[in-house]
Amino acid sequence: MMAPWAHRNGFLVLGRAGIDLYADPPGSQIETANRFTSALGGSAANIAVAIARLGGSASLISTVSDDAVGRYTVNQLTSYGVGTDNVRAVAGEFRNSLAVVETRAENCQSVIYRNGAADFQISQDQVRAAAIGAFGALIVTGTALAAEPSRAATLLAMTIAREAGVRVILDIDYRPYSWLSAGDAAETCSRAAALSDIVIGNDAEFAVMAGPGGDGLALARKTGNAVYKMGEQGSIAFAGGVAIETGIYRVAALKPTGAGDAFMGGFVTGLAHGLDLKLCILRGSAAAAIVVTRVGCAPAMPNEAELQDFMASHQGPS
Repeated sequence: MMAPWAHRNGFLVLGRAGIDLYADPPGSQIETANRFTSALGGSAANIAVAIARLGGSASLISTVSDDAVGRYTVNQLTSYGVGTDNVRAVAGEFRNSLAVVETRAENCQSVIYRNGAADFQISQDQVRAAAIGAFGALIVTGTALAAEPSRAATLLAMTIAREAGVRVILDIDYRPYSWLSAGDAAETCSRAAALSDIVIGNDAEFAVMAGPGGDGLALARKTGNAVYKMGEQGSIAFAGGVAIETGIYRVAALKPTGAGDAFMGGFVTGLAHGLDLKLCILRGSAAAAIVVTRVGCAPAMPNEAELQDFMASHQGPS
């Protein structure tokens, strides 16, 4: 069941951490920019930062390149209060993920470099050493399932968590460029969903899981405990045979990036606080709305006071 675990506000997040380069000033296009600003990036890292900023305890399982960029990534995680005991540096030609991004509401370009991505080197030994049973929940980002050895390590982490009574939350996080095929993604993410207590994704991601001709919304409903996000149309949460529909907070967005990671942070910290499901979704929606009005992803995550102020001062989701 999608029930609270108020006494265990500790999260272990598995997936990628990297570096984002933003065309500066905001509004600039990548191809005409004269300068770029750097920030921590990667969906798992962003989720961990979102949780930490909202008062939760967050640690990351990831692998970074054994170079200056990898050290930058670890230093950034530490500066946000994210635990890095389970972040390992890997030598050789593996490199941290890099995203070159624009801060633009329309036609926002994001160029991703993931050839030989270091985070795909997460190992089973690394997972076994992570003391997963000490956490309240394991959050898995689906990109970690896209290639070996990270795929086997991720599925092992989910299995260990379930055996230890730790909640497992899957963020489908489907990035086509990371997978051999949509069919491979559908099969693997379905295996991961079967090991999860809660599955979160957008309509396009559930459609990929459903396969050609499949119905993503029907799959989310069948999953039992799921949050089906629909962008500007809001979301539908399924739990215990009940469907809860909510809209979004309307804001003047600077850019679209970071919203999903912020939603996850607001949502799971709400569960950890013992809040009801609808309020958890509203927290996630509010966090997402704040982030799209700010530059960056990790640097844009709100703290608890900012989140509460926003929810108190903005009209509820339409």
